[in-house]
Amino acid sequence: MTPQAFIEKWQAAQLRERASVQEHFIDLCRLIGEPTPAEADPDGTWFTFERGANKTTGGKGWADVWRRGCFGWEYKSKGKDLTKAFAQLQQYAIALENPPLLVVSDIDQIIIHTNFTNTVAEIHTLTLADIATEKGLKYLRWLFQSPEQFKPGKTCEDVTKEVAAQFVELAYQLRERGYESQRVAHFINKLIFCLFAEDIGILPPDLFTRLLTQGERRPASFESMCGQLFTAMQKGGLFGFEIIEWFNGGLFNDADVIPLKRQELKLAVDATKQDWSHIEPAIFGTLFERGLDPDKRSQLGAHYTDSQAIMRLIEPVILTPLRTHWDTLKNELAHLMDKANHSKRKTEANNAVNNAKTLFTEFLQMLRSLRILDPACGSGNFLYLALLGLKDLEHQALIEAEALGLPKQFPDVGPQQFLGIELSTYAAELARVTVWIGHIQWMIQHGYNIKRDPILEPLFTIECRDALLTPTGEWANWPDADFIVGNPPFLGNKRLLSELGEDYVTALRAAYHGKVSDGADLVMYWFVRAGEQLKAGKTQAVGFVSTNSIRGGANRKALQFAIEGNKIFSAWSDEEWVNEGAAVRVSLVCFGAIKSPFSAVLNGQIVSEIYADLTAPSNEHNLDLTKAKRLKENIGFDFMGVARVGDFDIAGDLAREWLKLPKNPNGKPNSDVLKPLTNAKSITDRALDKWVIDFVDMTEREAALYEAPFEYIFERVKPFREKNKRKVYKELWWIHAESRPAMRKAYKSISRYIATPRTAKYRLFVWLSTSILPDTAVISIAKDDDVTFGILHSRFHEIWSLRMGTSLEDRPRYTHTTTFETFPFPEGLTPNIPANEYANNPHAQAIAEAARYLDQLRQQWLNPEELITRQPEVVAGYPDRILPKDEAAAHVLKQRTLTHLYNQRPKWLIHAHQELDRAVAKAYGWDNHQLSDEEALMRLFRLNREREEA
Repeated sequence: MTPQAFIEKWQAAQLRERASVQEHFIDLCRLIGEPTPAEADPDGTWFTFERGANKTTGGKGWADVWRRGCFGWEYKSKGKDLTKAFAQLQQYAIALENPPLLVVSDIDQIIIHTNFTNTVAEIHTLTLADIATEKGLKYLRWLFQSPEQFKPGKTCEDVTKEVAAQFVELAYQLRERGYESQRVAHFINKLIFCLFAEDIGILPPDLFTRLLTQGERRPASFESMCGQLFTAMQKGGLFGFEIIEWFNGGLFNDADVIPLKRQELKLAVDATKQDWSHIEPAIFGTLFERGLDPDKRSQLGAHYTDSQAIMRLIEPVILTPLRTHWDTLKNELAHLMDKANHSKRKTEANNAVNNAKTLFTEFLQMLRSLRILDPACGSGNFLYLALLGLKDLEHQALIEAEALGLPKQFPDVGPQQFLGIELSTYAAELARVTVWIGHIQWMIQHGYNIKRDPILEPLFTIECRDALLTPTGEWANWPDADFIVGNPPFLGNKRLLSELGEDYVTALRAAYHGKVSDGADLVMYWFVRAGEQLKAGKTQAVGFVSTNSIRGGANRKALQFAIEGNKIFSAWSDEEWVNEGAAVRVSLVCFGAIKSPFSAVLNGQIVSEIYADLTAPSNEHNLDLTKAKRLKENIGFDFMGVARVGDFDIAGDLAREWLKLPKNPNGKPNSDVLKPLTNAKSITDRALDKWVIDFVDMTEREAALYEAPFEYIFERVKPFREKNKRKVYKELWWIHAESRPAMRKAYKSISRYIATPRTAKYRLFVWLSTSILPDTAVISIAKDDDVTFGILHSRFHEIWSLRMGTSLEDRPRYTHTTTFETFPFPEGLTPNIPANEYANNPHAQAIAEAARYLDQLRQQWLNPEELITRQPEVVAGYPDRILPKDEAAAHVLKQRTLTHLYNQRPKWLIHAHQELDRAVAKAYGWDNHQLSDEEALMRLFRLNREREEA
């Protein structure tokens, strides 16, 4: 068939819809040389007329024509409204396997609606006359052969970022003019919703665009016009000659308008050029919150957490159990409807249908009564995605039940089912707007009318308050909810006092005493609080994001308390995440009483169980290391280095100047209060020439007698510490915040100690003089014998520390309370036994010899004598300085670091470690030093369980 013959035939045709549909489509196939549905697919499995015509509710199916992966196509008679045809395709898109194109036609025109995920929908219209054009024929061929050619170039994310940037700038200008931030936020939220409402058709066409354009011409009129519109939206009414619907919803409870200047109105007018119907609420709230909150403005250009990552919690906690429930019920409904269709007795058939209706109604009532809580909801991302997920599931159930023969029903899952707690007033209001926009978008995109009278309802379910404490210091109440999900704030234990203040942290720790230890991060209070909801039967399951340090230390203990009586049924142990605009490593943990179709899923793999350290049993051993206990024999030897909190550090050159000064008025030298400082980088890289001022155990009057060092910190530390929220830090400003007196006491009986970085790529141990002060990034072991050094540097302690520790991003962290204090040393060689008591032990001697040899080889590689000079310090009592002989030597030495050495792992290093491992294995009574990691861990775990608990 030629294009002209096609046009002439169908211009003249006046057939009704049913009589014309299939012939018209077959002619299109002939026109472009495509096989017809019957020719291409005789079985009708992927290309067919009347897709869904076998549904027992009657009607002619979900689409007049369907081609898998290409389109769903619906016809209407000439002159009929195609809006309803498109709405039908939208409603049944899920039954059509979500084709990328939804096509409607009334013979005179073919309208192609794009339906690609996360893109701004586009519409392409072909008239009969277009059929004769090159473009028209190309579009028809694309429908069948290359639907991806229609994929829009602009994503919803692109649009969202553009509109967010424009209104963030507007918000910034209004704050610069002195308007209070919350008033700005509330006003701009109303502007945003008006633009959205205009583009989806619940405000009259172009009404708000015209208002803003007129305001730009005459800025003095804007406040009055906008106020009148907001008033009309509050209760419904007239705005000029336009009828405005009743919006309500808390957002329009007031008609407050901030008067805008011409340049500000221009920003708003420019924003009207975007298609607001396609903004992406999941990221809009986050972007806009950063713009509204002055403290977060620096994060504006940062990435946001994508929906796929959030769904790793929402899917297992909420959707998978509900979907499993529906699949089971669907089979039961199918059996009942099949029984009704084949029963010869009318009463029996009616009973089967009525039973099916009752079961389905009960399921829908269950879905529509579910409550989902995010107790740290921010701008609503989790609530929005949970809403979409629940609405999608309800929609799927409605379509599939209709296909079984049950009466057609309409979706009713809504925003009131989603609960939030949020401390920030910016974020709480944004969360409400995000949820409402998401709900309205979903209804329209699926071909359903939205509820009116009112369009919005107040979301009192999203509260603005503290989720952890009441003003009187008691546990804050959480509303009952079937499921709890969210991303509680990441704030490390060390930053709690400085960020939240001493009074709040003291009250928080007192309220949660016995459940969350003082060493835990802030996020763990949400875990424990949610665990209490589980134990009280007030929720079914919880899914939270945590920093990946949840796997060890005080955090893991809090997690163990939270999951008590329940189980972790899904987890991702170490994933990339974006939090407050920064990339971090996190763990995703889902726990509760959910009846999952699998025992558990860890990192996407089915496992029999997930332990509190987010590991699972191996095929070889059922090894739950979270039950390892702290050992009495190890306590009192491991310490974290000093935390200064203030600018106590000085360069080596300045320290040496002060060391050479005459004695102070008290007759004492500055060497009393100056110490070389080591940090993690000094261990893994070349030693840094950094010193620290240390007035430990001195009064302010005593410290002031050391003139130069005291004046230095008086100028630099005192003003900083006076702002600290912790009282003791403020009052004792000249002393390190955490000076570690127990560590210093332990050093008095030894001349050297074992040091390891808290966080590093490799678990490395080195010897340091006790005259060198370790900072908080270093863990020190107050033992000076080679035997302890060798045991710690064996692979047995390394694999134990990797499993028992945590990590910072992708670097292992040595959390000494769970790595050192739980580690079972060989019998007779434990830290509490003085080294001289096992000096004659053959196993101890072998370990000591291998350890000394390893350390000697490393030192000779790090500092070859031909490349260095050893220079005594300017006064006695400190280790010699190791300096390069010349620039060429300095260049070589720069690459000689422990990290580089262990990256390269030369054969001599491997052999030295193997010799050490062999000696340590024999001390344990093991013949094989090359045991598998799991076997070695199992043996160590058994030893741990046999020892006395601290």
